Amino acid sequence: MKVLDLLCSLDHTFEGWFASEGDFHSQQARGLVQCPMCGDSQVRKGISAPRLNLSTGASTSREATATAPAPVPPEGVSAAFQAAWLAMARRVMAQTEDVGDRFASEARRMHYGETEERGIRGQATPQETAELLDEGIAVLPLALPQAAKGPLH
Repeated sequence: MKVLDLLCSLDHTFEGWFASEGDFHSQQARGLVQCPMCGDSQVRKGISAPRLNLSTGASTSREATATAPAPVPPEGVSAAFQAAWLAMARRVMAQTEDVGDRFASEARRMHYGETEERGIRGQATPQETAELLDEGIAVLPLALPQAAKGPLH
């Protein structure tokens, strides 16, 4: 098992587990490796500390990794913040209905009492969003990463 510290083009830091170096490159070439924060597939390897399993007793794997420097998130963005943001995105996904490109019409139907109110998410054009706001319908643009749409592996 190969554990890599990865970074996207926005310098979000995350960890990836792969069967081998070749497996990482294969998945990366197919666009399967994505940042859990923003969904970016422009991923590169960061500096990773090796995990050593020595049977001599001179150093255990726990001791070896304890002395290795931990990856540092980009300046101003803590790992705790990234984890909290991803948890919030997953909660939005779990507690809302995806209405896709019908978002504007569904939001209007709820606003005018034509259907029951519920949490929805979907896509709207900038023009549709502006029209909803002009009608007094509260909307919140929220970019949800692909990682929020499924379990972490």
